[in-house]
Amino acid sequence: AVQRLQQAERPLIIAGGGVRYSGAEQALAALAGKRGIPVVETVAGKGTLSHDDPVHAGPIGIIGSTSANALAADADVILAVGTRLQDFTTGSWTAFAGDAAFISVNAARADAGKHRSLAVVGDALETLGELDTALGDWQAPAARMQQARSLFADWNALLDRHQAPTDSETPTYAQVVAVVNAWADPDDHLIAAAGGVPGEVQKGWRVKTPGTYDLEFGFSCMGYEISAGWGHAMAIRDWGEQGGRGLPIVLIGDGTYLMMNSDIYSSVLTGHKLVVIVCDNAGFAVINRLQTFKGTPEFNNLLKDCRVAQPDRIPRVDWAAHARAMGAEARHCESLEALRNGLDWARTTDRTTLLSITTDAYSWVPGDADWDVGVPEVSDRASVREARSHQEAIRSRQRRGV
Repeated sequence: AVQRLQQAERPLIIAGGGVRYSGAEQALAALAGKRGIPVVETVAGKGTLSHDDPVHAGPIGIIGSTSANALAADADVILAVGTRLQDFTTGSWTAFAGDAAFISVNAARADAGKHRSLAVVGDALETLGELDTALGDWQAPAARMQQARSLFADWNALLDRHQAPTDSETPTYAQVVAVVNAWADPDDHLIAAAGGVPGEVQKGWRVKTPGTYDLEFGFSCMGYEISAGWGHAMAIRDWGEQGGRGLPIVLIGDGTYLMMNSDIYSSVLTGHKLVVIVCDNAGFAVINRLQTFKGTPEFNNLLKDCRVAQPDRIPRVDWAAHARAMGAEARHCESLEALRNGLDWARTTDRTTLLSITTDAYSWVPGDADWDVGVPEVSDRASVREARSHQEAIRSRQRRGV
């Protein structure tokens, strides 16, 4: 592993969830800074570093950043620490050059050996310490970190453009994320899991303090968010995490909220406060996006496209009233400014507080990694045949494993 790294011209570190489970955040940041290697983060690994850490270059993969994906495509040696190198991380294995060399540090032998990796089976914290010692005075070429900082600056500029307020009556996910992120204290915890929220927070949430970001997206865990926020509140208050500081902030879509919301009542009952922001885009907007991207017309994902009893009078949930019925404080926000004011109010309440806001079902921060999702080989629809051609192009670019 040492020899492979020392031969690298364009090395890259991928920080996975195992870094956080091992408590190896500081060790990884120290190694990367000392050796001049940029670090990108997986879904589970985001929060290993703060957004502004000098070695941080963004989230990688399908819901990742253009900066991290560009560095991945260009890398000749990748040190993957505590990651399963799964589909979303690797862009269905299109994110890396076919001849890129992997060194995988993982406690699970099966994951450490994926895709012709040089397997290093071990705990992340212990292994990083040994690797750092063995590397001696080696450093990556200075141009590599310069490249990473330039790409990351471009990515931040793109985020700024998408997160900036506009004259539109309906705000985007990106704008909501930016408002909540700016309001959050450094020790507050962001919790998300399913729907359109994960991609938008993975790209747009700028972590202020390591360990304050929790995106459970291994199996798109619908219903995780509010119960996890309750768990965060327990950990912060009852077990003294970070000295008892911080507020759990749950970001959730309307569809997922309907699947699992009863722990709002549980959190009120036990006195564990969290703030819940419901982004209401009237359906399962991210699935609608995937459906249309694969060539199928909109159907049965957004309320306006569903088979309902009275299409001209589709019933809408009053999220604030629903939360109040479970004992929470709550209000609906008609604008981004109202959301800012609502968040300030939520900081002062003595119990779980919910804020709802209507969001755009069609506006997303762009991503440029591929995802191999099945499309029919035979169809009467030209749009489906076009999507099939795109899928075959993705498969032709996939790195072949063993």
